[in-house]
Amino acid sequence: MALSSSEQMRRWSGPALLSYGFRPFFLFGALWAALAMPVWIAALSGAVELPSRFDPVTWHAHEFLFGYLGAILAGFLLTAVPNWTGRLPLVGWRLGGLFALWGAGRLAVLFSASLPLGGAAAVDLAFPIVLGGVILREIISGQNWRNLIVLAMLAVFTLANGVFHLEALVDGFAAQGLGLRLGLATSVMMIVVIGGRIVPSFTRNWLVKQGSDVRPAPPMPRFDKFVLLTTVAVLLLWSFWPEEAGVDGLLIGLALLHVARLWRWKGTHTLAEPLLSVLHASYALIPLGALALGVSILGGGARQAAAQHIWMAGAIGAMTLAVMTRATLGHTGRALKADGPTLAIYLSLFGSVIARWLAGEVPVFLEISAVLWVAAFGGFALCYGAALMRPKPRKEG
Repeated sequence: MALSSSEQMRRWSGPALLSYGFRPFFLFGALWAALAMPVWIAALSGAVELPSRFDPVTWHAHEFLFGYLGAILAGFLLTAVPNWTGRLPLVGWRLGGLFALWGAGRLAVLFSASLPLGGAAAVDLAFPIVLGGVILREIISGQNWRNLIVLAMLAVFTLANGVFHLEALVDGFAAQGLGLRLGLATSVMMIVVIGGRIVPSFTRNWLVKQGSDVRPAPPMPRFDKFVLLTTVAVLLLWSFWPEEAGVDGLLIGLALLHVARLWRWKGTHTLAEPLLSVLHASYALIPLGALALGVSILGGGARQAAAQHIWMAGAIGAMTLAVMTRATLGHTGRALKADGPTLAIYLSLFGSVIARWLAGEVPVFLEISAVLWVAAFGGFALCYGAALMRPKPRKEG
């Protein structure tokens, strides 16, 4: 007889860290985000020299977008897919092997100057390819075809990583290239799709428990599907032809669509619970980033990098932290309630995004942004690390 997910996890006698996919990837993904930032600042100032073929800016962009986010995607998918398909989760040494593959990618990129040409790319790309294979197997076995869209986005994300590596090898600087734009666009699309499922659902459940008569729009009505299709089209245009006439206006129009979508989710009624309102605030950075990017292109592109950071550091950073805190609390048997340290983590992240935008005018804000960034992700590792490394408490009785 096949074991249930909970039985399989209980029978695992090794480290609790390997008892569920979110545990190693959330913890070490956050640690990597926290540790890589001061390394980048030191490399940028010339205090240290990276042993990488990537220049400091290219390394920084790659290791957040494809390194950090790759880990969080793995943790989320390896936790969510068993719920979607009814299949058993990846547990134990197989999970450990996949995690080791992610870690090998980080080391290979960092020390790529000592590896043969293309060696770092091969090691780095092995992780998302294997992860995609695991997810595909689960979707096929569980016949959960509606979630093929998530696998398709992971495939495009992996392709973008490959393009990024190729651009770095050919041009030497890939931080503003097609690979980064395509990877960022795919990441935004993941938030749009997955956020469109979880934000209104969690909001509705909480409002019902509070006895409120207010209800958000349900996930994926016709309007949402129209927004999704429009988002795909606009993001593809921006990825491949960022300077094309009209892209600026399309991005600004896209921002308005997402403001309307977010408003339908009734986020203003969730302010009493930061664990929920942070999801709405994180999603709000999607239209804000589109607006800033459209305006920057309209003005000649002078602040495109700063505008992109509203999506990269803002929407991606905030949404992943929001999901990581909520999932960790729920899956480790703790109350779904944001305490003081968790609220401080959220505020540090949003403060980092604001400081990064101001750094375009006042350079000292770059260091302030970095400090707040480390506080957010280091704070997550500090506050949630013990729960991620310990077994889930068993219910008495």
